[in-house]
Amino acid sequence: MDRRSFLNRFGMGLGTLALAELMHPRSAVATSAALPGALDAMHVAPKAKRVIYLFQSGGPSQMDLFDHKPRLNQEHGQELPESVRRGQRLTGMSTNQASFPLVGSPFDFHQHGASGATLSDLLPHTASVVDDLCFVKSLHTEAINHGPAVTMMQSGSQFPGRPTMGSWLSYGLGSANANLPSFVVLTTQDWRGQPLTSRYWGSGFLPAKHDGVRFASSKDAVLYLNSPKGINREGRGMVIEHINQLHRHRLERTADPYLETQIAQYEMAFRMQASVPEVTDMRGETKATLALYGDDVQTPGTFAYNCLLARRLAARDVRFIQLYHGGWDGHAGLAWGIRQRCKETDQPAAALIKDLKARGLLDDTLVIWGGEFGRTNYCQGKLTPKSFGRDHHPRCFTAWMAGGGIKPGHTHGETDEYSYNIVRDGVHVHDFHATIQHLLGIDHEQLTYKYQGRHFRLTDVHGHLVKGILA
Repeated sequence: MDRRSFLNRFGMGLGTLALAELMHPRSAVATSAALPGALDAMHVAPKAKRVIYLFQSGGPSQMDLFDHKPRLNQEHGQELPESVRRGQRLTGMSTNQASFPLVGSPFDFHQHGASGATLSDLLPHTASVVDDLCFVKSLHTEAINHGPAVTMMQSGSQFPGRPTMGSWLSYGLGSANANLPSFVVLTTQDWRGQPLTSRYWGSGFLPAKHDGVRFASSKDAVLYLNSPKGINREGRGMVIEHINQLHRHRLERTADPYLETQIAQYEMAFRMQASVPEVTDMRGETKATLALYGDDVQTPGTFAYNCLLARRLAARDVRFIQLYHGGWDGHAGLAWGIRQRCKETDQPAAALIKDLKARGLLDDTLVIWGGEFGRTNYCQGKLTPKSFGRDHHPRCFTAWMAGGGIKPGHTHGETDEYSYNIVRDGVHVHDFHATIQHLLGIDHEQLTYKYQGRHFRLTDVHGHLVKGILA
């Protein structure tokens, strides 16, 4: 019997098995066990199983939050020394300024915890978990405007079209839960600031099944997932299986990878009809847990709600969970704007660390907090006694990391007295990405994908492991 005859004869039996797998996802036929990725084995022993990335879009001001510089206050209003600026590139928004007056932070700073980390008083809740955090104060990038900089932080390139970090992990490691996407995106509902585009969680030239799946804050967390009225689950399952039988028949003839993606997406969507409502149902959370995240946790689409949902997704072994929160772009009225952003994010971010730690999940969950670049130490526009703004600054900015093999209670890197240049242990975006992949068991030079005749990777042709932040 040739292969075509075999498939024709036994195709209905295979379809029945596939339908049973879809209809009974917790049965012996199909469990929530991992779906393999492209890597046959880990390159190094992993410290983390999953990532929660709390991305603060707009460029949080490092010297108003983490990188305390008393000299800026001492020289407030004086001209930025040329010996500090060194003729470095400026954005088009301040390049025509005749003067670059230094601006000291209007906020008080204090040391916290056994580690003695210095934080702005805008972050009292983050201060309570500093001994679990590793502050990286020497991040830097070439990108100086928002779109290219966010794209760079997510994909390792300023140019759109490359796979993003979550897609690379989905491709390389696969899914640890067959009933949920390996890459989930959560966005604050009342988005502020720069546009939020789907390329920030796109799979680029990798198969489309590695795209990030964006969860909405409505009753239907994933658009178009639920069946139309009058269609029950059994009927939907049979339709999907018949469609996939046609796809498999065509696949035997063409070996088209697009059809493989279509089959995987149909099956995942069907499983998600049951798994997504369960993971987004917060009714089982205790009053103590809800209070930990703050009052906003009761409102879908807030940063607090998304942080709690991220913990629930992490507990179900979703590989990469990306949160986006905007409004950090402080070209004017920075003091007021950064207060508001900290009110929205400080308590939920700290609560996430405490919640993960209490449940034994922090050890193998890597949590990241940061934006696409920092802010200038000089005022953009006119400096007044009551108002100031800061322009984009890619030369140095701060992020923090926790859990998943990161050295707790540690500060890595140092900037000069003006928070303008790095003086010790610089960390390029590619180094940052290489280290994240290392913590998940991946050698960043070995996870590649051949496209248009070239082997691509997240770190392009650069990147070094930052050993100083590893536990």
